[in-house]
Parts: sequence; structure tokens; C-alpha cells
Amino acid sequence: MREFHPSQKEAIEHKDGPMMVLAGPGSGKTTVITHRVKYLVEKCGVDSSSILVITFTRAAAGEMQERFGKLMDEELQGEQEDVRAQRGGLSRASSRVSFGTFHSVFFTILKYAYRYQASNIVREEQRIRFVREMIERLKLEIEDEHEFIASVLGEISFVKSEMVDLNHYYSQNCSEEMFKKIYAGYEERMRRANLLDFDDMLVMCYELFTKRPDILEIWQKKFRYILVDEFQDINKIQYEIVRMLAKPEDNLFIVGDDDQSVYRFRGSKPEIMLGFPKDYPQAATVLLGVNYRSTVEIVDTASRLIRHNQKRYEKKLEAARGHGRPVITCASADAQAETLRIVDEIKGYVQAGYRLEDIAILYRTNLNPRLMIEKLMEYNIPFTMKDSLPNLYDHWISQNVLAYIKAAEGDLSRGNILRIINRPNRYISRDALEDATVSWDRVESFYQDKGWMVERIEQLKYDLKMLKTMPPAAAVNYIRKGIGYDGYLREYALYRRMKPEELAEILDQLQESAANYKIMEDWFAHMEEYRIRLQEQAQARRMVREGVSLMTMHGSKGLEFSVVYILDANEGITPHRKAVLDADLEEERRMFYVAMTRAKDRLHICYALNRYGKKQEVSRFVNEYLERS
Repeated sequence: MREFHPSQKEAIEHKDGPMMVLAGPGSGKTTVITHRVKYLVEKCGVDSSSILVITFTRAAAGEMQERFGKLMDEELQGEQEDVRAQRGGLSRASSRVSFGTFHSVFFTILKYAYRYQASNIVREEQRIRFVREMIERLKLEIEDEHEFIASVLGEISFVKSEMVDLNHYYSQNCSEEMFKKIYAGYEERMRRANLLDFDDMLVMCYELFTKRPDILEIWQKKFRYILVDEFQDINKIQYEIVRMLAKPEDNLFIVGDDDQSVYRFRGSKPEIMLGFPKDYPQAATVLLGVNYRSTVEIVDTASRLIRHNQKRYEKKLEAARGHGRPVITCASADAQAETLRIVDEIKGYVQAGYRLEDIAILYRTNLNPRLMIEKLMEYNIPFTMKDSLPNLYDHWISQNVLAYIKAAEGDLSRGNILRIINRPNRYISRDALEDATVSWDRVESFYQDKGWMVERIEQLKYDLKMLKTMPPAAAVNYIRKGIGYDGYLREYALYRRMKPEELAEILDQLQESAANYKIMEDWFAHMEEYRIRLQEQAQARRMVREGVSLMTMHGSKGLEFSVVYILDANEGITPHRKAVLDADLEEERRMFYVAMTRAKDRLHICYALNRYGKKQEVSRFVNEYLERS
């Protein structure tokens, strides 16, 4: 019989009524959930078909079901065949418990109510097409169409899941009037095609239960015991549905960690978990405060950081594994030195007996690891990426800059010139560029009666002539400052309700890359090699492959590694420059906390003193965890 910590035992043996389990990092929450289900079935005589376990991803639901199945199978291993036959074996002991995501559970309910089928669930490419149709219909001038569509779809999801009144919603991507039109057009296309997105499932289930108490009662009787994993990630409408489903017995068992709530952009917020005792005054609470993953040094350092958040449950965490090596905080002269140091240390870890798969490099956004990837490529260190990494050189801003350079080198194809002709705006009509290959003489002839336009064309010709003589970094700088591309981006950022610094960072990275090469041919060869390696990575993600793991802080949630590096612990990166409000900063701190607590043995936190020729500030989070009370 397995030995449990008293707090784990208390959670596992809880039977009726609501309970909140605060599960710190590495505290064995999955173990608690699976053993509690086993306890309900075996010790309390609860019908297994009346138990519902809700998770946030299909992978988590599958893992939970598999672990529970093995647990029940182990229980049956020692029993005699006739007893096993009486109990029905594994298939009957464990398969009747319902494990699923919010969406799969709610869609099942809608299937019975409205006869929906899987064919009624919209595909992602259809959602993208519906928004793209609205962009075309409204004649919006969007440079970054892919990013814009993804952001707008995220906003549509947020509005639905938070049950926000559109009249009181402030769009982050375009004017309120424009967002309302896109939203209305998207919804009209969805209804016409009789399609549902994931958020529709939540909204329709909420409305069904609200309007049809008889149907709600059927499901309440079906699921008498509800367990919710990763409860800190729940949003408003999910919580409201679960609350209705759990009545009248309120056998609602929630497990999560408010300090690991990092999905505010999806409507998740720690306030829901913080308000649970108010919604359920009778709820029991237990803290799983023993970390079985990390050393004392890592747990204590991460705890010092997260204590700076105001909206949280106070927790006393301890490490079961005892003491290890100190957390290392490392400053480097610049980003190049930072990545080189990490590569050298990784080689040292391998020599000391660690496998590359034991090591992870975590970063705030997908823009951060480009230099790191290039350095790993240079030193032939295998790596894997959990997420697809956008190619800097494929970004629309990079493509515009590179179009200038290609034009200077003789590429006067109409497509290439259209990329640069009005960036910045020279008010040159597309009609002036009629031929497949642009002739500047013909363009000037088109505007022969407008002397000021001819002057603009002459200036562009001069700029291209100047670019042809420059090395890569100087050329990028001239396009930015001399030609005025920086100013164009500032105007576009205002139009798109973005921070100009977000777009300028692409230019900074491009210039940083260009500085490594003296001639254009070498720089373009590097871009092609980089593209090929990224394509190889995309293919490798479908297979098990050895290597250092690279992923965002978001992507690292739920994982663990012997050695963890946190990259670029600088102000503006983490916390991200977008984080202005207190709630934003607290989420950024939680994200950093999640990254820190992925480490089992060794934790390195790295930052650069200079980047893009500018002095960089160390992240406030570093100063916070270094404080000793």
C-alpha cells in the first residue's frame, strides 16, 4: 500500500461536499486525483459512471485516464481470477469513469440536446477564412494579416467565454466599430453553415442549462461527483456551467494552484479560484505543500519571487528532496555572450553525465530564442522545440526591408517593388506600376505633370543606389533611419493599436543578425540555412528526437527538467513591455514562477547588460527573488 503525505491522504479520502486542493508545483496533484477516484469507487461504493474528471487538454485527460486504469489494474493484479471476474476486471472497473476536457464534456451534452455531430464543429482553417473574408469585405489595410486574424479570433473567443457585452468591449487590434463588424460577419457565417466553435459549445451549454432545468437535472443525476484539474485555468463561463452541474449535492473537488494561473488572455484568472471559498463557504481546503520535484534552493527562491504577488493564497512550501546547488543568476555583456555561455555550460553538463533531454531553455516569447538557436546550430548541439518557431526572416517587416535590398541589387519585379513603394507612403499609385518589371522612367513619365512626385521617385532611386554600396547592418540602418521605415512602422502601430516597440524589435533583431555578416551574399546564405533548419525542426516535432528542449514559459507548464535555463531575464522581455496594469504584472510574475519551478536540480537565470546597442535593465523579478527577508 502506497504511503501518502497527510495532506494528500486528507484530499484523497474526502467524500462529500466541495473541496479546494491547493497543489503547489511538483506536489503530486495527478496522484491525488486518480487515487481519490479509486477511493470513491472502492471504499465509498460510488458508482464509477457517476464520476466526472475534467481537464483542460485532451493529452491531460488521456494521461489521467491511463494512470487511473493502471492504478485499478494494479489493484486487481493480486486478486484471484473468480474475484476479478465478479468485479468485471479493468474494463468495467475503470472505463466507466468519465475523463474529458471541458469542450468534450459540453459537446456531449449538446449532442444529446440538439443532435449535433462532429461535422458541426468548425475547423480552424474555416474560422481563419471567415475572418479573412471580413477583412476583404471591409477593405482593411492589414500588413500582418496572419497575426491580425489570430488576435481577432482570440478576442472573439474572449468575448464569448467572458460573456462580455460587445457594446462595452474595447478591441486591442482595431476600432470598436470594426471589431463589431468582423464579429457579426464571423457569427453570421458560422450560423449559416450550422457550425460551432469551442466557445459556442460553452455558451450554448450555459444557455441550455439556464433555460431547461429538466435537462440540467438529468446531467446532475448522471455526474454526482465532479473533479476539476488545473482549476486555476478555468474561465467565467466554464465555472458557471460546472457550478450548475454540481448542484444540488455540490460534490465539487477542485485541484489547482492560483500561483500558476497564466492564461488571462483566454479569460482565466486566479480571482475565480480565490473566490471559491466565498462561493462555497462549507468547502474544505487542503494544501499540498510538499514539492517532490525540486531542491530546497529552487523551491525557496521561487517562493521568494511569488510572494510579491498580492492576489494569491499564502502558502508555505517545502522540498522533499533536500538541499542541492544554489540557483545561479548570470549577467552577460550582451545577448551573443549570453548564448555562448549557455552553450558552453550545456557541453559541461553533458560531460558531467547529463543527457541533452534533461536540459531545457525557457523564454518569454517566440521572438527570444533566435540567437540561441543559431548558436546551437553553430556548435551542432541537437535541440527540439515544443512550438513552431516563427522565422524572423519571413516576418512581413523583415520581408519589406529585404525587398529594399533586393531592389537595390536589381530585383525590379512588380511584386518586389509593391512591397516598398509606399512604405513609407510616397502616394505612388499601383497603376503607375503596370509592367511585370518596373521601369523607373515609365513611372516618372506617369507623373510627368507632377514635379513633386517625380522628386519622390528620384529620391527612391537615389536611396536604392546608396543601399547597393552598403554592408548588411548599415543597409538595414539606412532603410530604417534614412528612408524612414521606422516612422512608417510607428504610424502602422498606431493604426493597429500596438506598441511601436513590438514592431521595432523585429527591426532590431534583423539588424542584430545583419551585423554578423560583411556582404549580402553571406547574410542571405545564412537566412536560407536557418530556414532549412527550422523546417527540419517542424518535421522532427512529429517524431521522438534527442536534444535540448526549447520552449516558451507558457509551453513549459506541467513539465519538468533536471536543468533549466531561463533566457533574457530583462525588463521589457519578462515582465513583457505589454504588461502595464497590476494584474498584468502579477501574471508575468506567475509565468516566471512557473518557469523556475520546472527545474529539478539546477536552475540558471540569465540576462544581458546590452542589446541592440542599448543598455538593458535586469528584470525586477531577479531583484525580487534575490531579496532575503
